[in-house]
Amino acid sequence: MANFEAIEASARSRAGKGVARATRREGKVPAVIYGAKQEPTLISLDPRAVMRELKRGGWRSRLYEIQLGTDKTRALMRDVQFHPVTDQPEHVDFQRLVAGEPVKVGVVVHFLNEAISPGLKRGGVLNVVRHKVEVLVDPDHIPERFEVDLTAFDINDSIRWHDLKGTEHCTPVIAGRDFVIATIAPPLVTAEQLAADAAAAAAAVAAKGAKGKGAPKKK
Repeated sequence: MANFEAIEASARSRAGKGVARATRREGKVPAVIYGAKQEPTLISLDPRAVMRELKRGGWRSRLYEIQLGTDKTRALMRDVQFHPVTDQPEHVDFQRLVAGEPVKVGVVVHFLNEAISPGLKRGGVLNVVRHKVEVLVDPDHIPERFEVDLTAFDINDSIRWHDLKGTEHCTPVIAGRDFVIATIAPPLVTAEQLAADAAAAAAAVAAKGAKGKGAPKKK
């Protein structure tokens, strides 16, 4: 069973920019709940609650149960608008969820055991192709994240969709292929290493030249 995060809300009677500005002057964040073939529900939120969720990360795939009086609505936080100067949240959009109606969500991928991955221990580089994967899934089974255990992956290995854990109830939006999530690339040659190698080569040439100059000439 999916876990839903509770969030308190207050009702707003009307829509419009003027009403939204008035809501912000009262210290609240205007928001709306839409979808499931129902009329939008206008609400306002405590800005501290909104910031708490944003700072946690992964809020686009987190499940919410919005408490509005005696009513509870299950929803996904779909979009947040921010003030262009202060970066404070100014409006939040929620999508109403209905059991049995799949929704599209982007689920974050977490990589585990990097410290003991054979490829990474040998100097390989984890090249992440997709930090999150879009899937279709029933609201009751939306995962908070997908996981990849890097224990068995070596240099030049690819991590693919089938390697992810937590996908049991999900259908990827990318259909028909076992797409790549990440690769373990060979060690990178850094600019510092290239410079050091060039300096060493120049020093070797200079030393050889100096040795040649010091040798006696043949008559």
